[in-house]
Amino acid sequence: MITLTQKERMLLEDLKKHEQLCIHKYSEGANKTQCPELKQIFTKNMNQETQHLNTINQMLAGQIPSTGSQQQSQMNQQQAAPQNQAATSGMQSSTQGQYNQNDYDLCVDALTAEKYVSGTYDTSIFEFVVPEYRQALNHIQKEEQEHGEAIFKYMQSKGMYKPQ
Repeated sequence: MITLTQKERMLLEDLKKHEQLCIHKYSEGANKTQCPELKQIFTKNMNQETQHLNTINQMLAGQIPSTGSQQQSQMNQQQAAPQNQAATSGMQSSTQGQYNQNDYDLCVDALTAEKYVSGTYDTSIFEFVVPEYRQALNHIQKEEQEHGEAIFKYMQSKGMYKPQ
């Protein structure tokens, strides 16, 4: 059993709230969108956010988080990436510039949350003493960045996001 410092516990409690909010946002987004592709992105992200919440809860309980499900999640992402890229690139030319305003709002909200949450993990990582906790937080941060990337690519493919 690992004893957390007061600061570590406070950071984990904040991260727990962030994960709960992300789960809620992705659940709502998956229910509100009519686009099957966006629904799939939101559902996948929601499932990973649930894993993140489980990891945070394990850490709050003083346990070393299990990484088996995280490793499986990484393998699933690597296998799904080529399929998602192909689907996105195939739709890009036919739908660029024409998009659903509701989906745009859902994406902007989710992307904004991911930017914030990823930054919070970045700062938090440096405050933890136990290497396994730092590694777990680093892994979660990487997945948060991947969530943002998936939303960004979707938005870009639909003409919703045009980097200057």
